[in-house]
Amino acid sequence: MFEDNTLINIDSELLVTPTHDQFNHTPTTHRPRMLLLYGSLRSRSYSRLVIEECARLLLHFGADVKIFNPEGLPQTDTEDESHPKVAELRELMMWSEGQVWCSPERHGSMTSIFKSQIDWVPLNLGGVRPTQGKTLAVMQICGGSQSFNVVNQLRVLGRWMRMVTIPNQSSVPKAYLEFDDNGRMKASPYYNRIVDVMEELMKFTLLLRDNKDYLVDRYSERVESAEEVSQRVNQRSI
Repeated sequence: MFEDNTLINIDSELLVTPTHDQFNHTPTTHRPRMLLLYGSLRSRSYSRLVIEECARLLLHFGADVKIFNPEGLPQTDTEDESHPKVAELRELMMWSEGQVWCSPERHGSMTSIFKSQIDWVPLNLGGVRPTQGKTLAVMQICGGSQSFNVVNQLRVLGRWMRMVTIPNQSSVPKAYLEFDDNGRMKASPYYNRIVDVMEELMKFTLLLRDNKDYLVDRYSERVESAEEVSQRVNQRSI
């Protein structure tokens, strides 16, 4: 049995052993705040129609739901953060506790419309990380046979944004066959999977949202913060 537990590179004052007692045991009572993003500007956008079905389910489950319309959002770096659509998106990112992302697959990848939305969101905004620790469900729609290229990429993107991406996901093949003339999704195993994903997203959000700050607290960042404080104190004493 390995018994050498010496930690020669650790600052013992900043290393905190995780315990169950450190979790918040008083649940928040407000409705879970869900932000939904889609990746197409077509008048009959199937990614938007999927997102609208998700919104209906989340509302039924008791969530507070907002859908961001990407129309009018400028390309990254062509405007600054004061642009109304950029400011709206960033405000919604801060407001949300969980998110749903759905993009069409185009050339084996998510669309530029979808990626541009995420590119406008910095990892750090005014000293606050707008997406860190929030829950995420990923989905895609396909014009042809079923693929998982986009949901795989969205998982990478969600990890990079430091989000908690739930295990379940949805990929809808031949999406043009799955909706009626009124834009409502037909009953099918694909619809049932979307129900599964929204149900799971609600569960994970309710479970994690009150402990988000604790779950993403990191030793490396505590060390970095301690070093910054030390430098400031030392500079003042000169």
